[in-house]
Amino acid sequence: MPSRDAFREECGVFGIYGHADAANLTYLGLYALQHRGQESAGIATWNGSRILVEKEMGYVHDVFDEARMKRLPGKSAVGHVRYSTAGESRLENAQPIVYNTNKGPLALCHNGNLVNADELRHELEEQGSIFTTSSDSEVFLHLIARSRQENIVSALTDALLRVRGAYSLVLMSGERVLAARDPQGFRPLTIGRLGSSWVVASETCAFDLIDAEPVRDVEPGEVVVLDVGGVASASFAMGRRTAYCVFEHVYFARPDSVVFGRSVADARRAFGRRLAREHPVKADVVVPVPDSGVYAALGYAEESGIPYAMGLVRNHYVGRTFIEPKQAIRNFGVKVKLNPVRSVVGGKRIILVDDSIVRGTTSQKIVRMLKQAGATQVHMRISSPPTMNPCRYGIDTPHRKELIASTHDVEATRNFIGANSLGYLSLDGMLTAFGRGEDQTCAACFTGNYPVKWEDMPEQRTLFEPVAIGEVDDEVDDEVDDEVDDEVDDEVEVEVEVDVERKETALDTALDIPADECVPAIAVEPSKE
Repeated sequence: MPSRDAFREECGVFGIYGHADAANLTYLGLYALQHRGQESAGIATWNGSRILVEKEMGYVHDVFDEARMKRLPGKSAVGHVRYSTAGESRLENAQPIVYNTNKGPLALCHNGNLVNADELRHELEEQGSIFTTSSDSEVFLHLIARSRQENIVSALTDALLRVRGAYSLVLMSGERVLAARDPQGFRPLTIGRLGSSWVVASETCAFDLIDAEPVRDVEPGEVVVLDVGGVASASFAMGRRTAYCVFEHVYFARPDSVVFGRSVADARRAFGRRLAREHPVKADVVVPVPDSGVYAALGYAEESGIPYAMGLVRNHYVGRTFIEPKQAIRNFGVKVKLNPVRSVVGGKRIILVDDSIVRGTTSQKIVRMLKQAGATQVHMRISSPPTMNPCRYGIDTPHRKELIASTHDVEATRNFIGANSLGYLSLDGMLTAFGRGEDQTCAACFTGNYPVKWEDMPEQRTLFEPVAIGEVDDEVDDEVDDEVDDEVDDEVEVEVEVDVERKETALDTALDIPADECVPAIAVEPSKE
């Protein structure tokens, strides 16, 4: 595989409960989250008796046509867009992963990466589990199925306490939709409301497209259940520290999203303002590398007083592949995506702002293009520290040896890309502008300090001891579901905090299906006694 000079986004998840147009709204939600993964897309719905799933390799609008959408009836749905951070790029690894288990039929969507997935997979295979994918996400379903807890919420929390690493999950269990986030809170996950329906998504930009109102984030170490009674939450574990991924704000999240409680656009402008204070230079115009450098460049221009201009135009219609001409064209791969505006850059001293430098080859080509277009000087400014380490928590990054900052100092990097000067935002400057300290964030790609190690894991303090955050409903509303058991496990180990007024429904009703293991299926029906 050729080396990449870019980070690949991770994954995006979406779920909705209680809407007659659930599949179409999920389609729109995934469309808004397309930037988080362009490898595959999938949607699963509950039609009242079974889970239906459609998934394929490709972009959302390519995967789902009218005929496919008609095959997804139901008022509950979950969806996923993917880049492969763990597991090969193939259809078997596309999500949602749909299984029939002893806890009922389940559809799982996962954003993140488990650092102990190989260990758990080996253990489960030794116990007889059969895996049908190479994705770490499948581990969750096998752990749920093998849990001795009979109800889905307790089984899910039981499984979550076995895994280590990053996960923002959306799980459909029958008509209910569950969401969960790891105790460190690496990846974003937020709850919204659409009339009487509830939604959950990786970013708030998915809510904007469907006119849903953001409510709050799923907290680190929390399981949230969306069902007929509204929203219920259970805290299952607490990490010693949070580890919000700062790169979500540097690059990955859409600027119109609110992530970790802060506007992404505002954070990037703050990065740019701080960058201007740390690395001032005399110049005529501030030019962003579109689209990733736009808001940081705006901040730099505001702080420095130097005019801002779009000196590079991006071709938004370049697909994943294109036909190269037989005659070699210098820098063709960059030129087909970006082109300089000569009237803006010609005869000017340029401050070129981007979010990061990965291998340096793209930056080198852009600098060369600007100079060929008439720029007299190009001063490169990066709105994050040097990226020296790969991500282990769900972002597809090059190997460490491919990251130029791991082998070149700033001057050597400047010389390689051909810029007149090069300045990176400092770690302290980035975290100050972000508004959180290093003890609250994951900045491992810059520092090499991984909050959750591969070899070991900071202990998680379970919250199953009395925490006084509410009680599980102890009766089942027979009008909700005539097919479920009418008794609640009296020994449920989660305590539920009710966020909205709920009807008298059982949060943790077990589906009594005798089975010891998961069986993958495309469309599954609950087993009957």
